Amino acid sequence: MSPRPLLQLEAAAVCVASLIAYRQLHGSWLLFALLFLTPDVSMTGYLAGVRAGAMAYNAIHTYLGPLGLAGYSVLRGHRTLLLLALIWIAHIALDRALGYGLKYPTRFKDTHLGAERHAVKTAAAAT
Repeated sequence: MSPRPLLQLEAAAVCVASLIAYRQLHGSWLLFALLFLTPDVSMTGYLAGVRAGAMAYNAIHTYLGPLGLAGYSVLRGHRTLLLLALIWIAHIALDRALGYGLKYPTRFKDTHLGAERHAVKTAAAAT
């Protein structure tokens, strides 16, 4: 069985959890709507080529940045930064739930969640 559906379900759960946390913190839904697609600006890196685009996209579409921001915001008591981190996490999680994964430097649609990377090979096909 391919792990792809499990990875997408996991991402959907992260998305829901970030939305619940955002709601519990009484975040502005207008701010959420305005900033939700902001991480996709990183796709402009593809103007410099596939390798640069993949690097820019992946740098912004990993959980390391928003989790670091969330940790800093909790330690320093910056509620607004925590809300921004939750928006960022929700964006990444929704992307992954929809099947948009981290990019390989081969082509834009070659991702860690790509169907061809998760295709189950039979014993006959492997030989």
